Amino acid sequence: MRIDKLLANVGYGSRKEVKGLLKSGAIKVDGEKVKDAKQHVNPNEQEVTVYDEVVVYKEFVYLMMNKPPGVISATEDHQHQTVVDLLEIEDAVFQPFPVGRLDKDTEGFLLLTNDGQLSHQLLSPKKHVPKTYYATINAPVTEEDQKAFAKGVTLDDGYLTKPAELTILSSGDTSEIELTIVEGKFHQVKRMFESVGKKVTYLKRLSMGSLQLDPDLELGEYRELDEEEIKLLKGNN
Repeated sequence: MRIDKLLANVGYGSRKEVKGLLKSGAIKVDGEKVKDAKQHVNPNEQEVTVYDEVVVYKEFVYLMMNKPPGVISATEDHQHQTVVDLLEIEDAVFQPFPVGRLDKDTEGFLLLTNDGQLSHQLLSPKKHVPKTYYATINAPVTEEDQKAFAKGVTLDDGYLTKPAELTILSSGDTSEIELTIVEGKFHQVKRMFESVGKKVTYLKRLSMGSLQLDPDLELGEYRELDEEEIKLLKGNN
């Protein structure tokens, strides 16, 4: 990889700014000053430093966010704050994007990555990657609803959902439930309850595949996945 591209990718500025650093003699490869922007380096085998600070290179970034309500699951939006707007610059430089979408008013687990292949695998309808949600419902949720969801329900556009696992946590004038689905149609959880005459009043995603939302993450906070979590995530493919 060209050294100017590598340094630009990990946040040391634009290609033009990196060329300025090179000319100043601030950049070294294995202890030797480098001034040619076209010089190729192998960041996995060679030590690159900027002002004697070792550059940590990684090709992909994997971030778990506890998405807050009111924020759009997109990389950019001219009217609303996006999940990418919540990232620190050292993470934003990798240009991660949300894997799938959570509605604007939905909270919880959201994965952001620049690994396009993993994103495709996690979202592929053929993979049936499970996603579990917690929700409050404006009416009693019954065993009949459980049976209907287990068979699949017909949405307002005529689509028959795949079987889903509905767990009733409490049932009364308002109910608390957990729902695990293996697909991701637009507003699917909300539309599934609408199909049985009920309304979701609060929705939070708890997990995706084998990964659970970190309970230590406050709304709007995020962290990098560790190596074991990345293996778990890739193990769903």
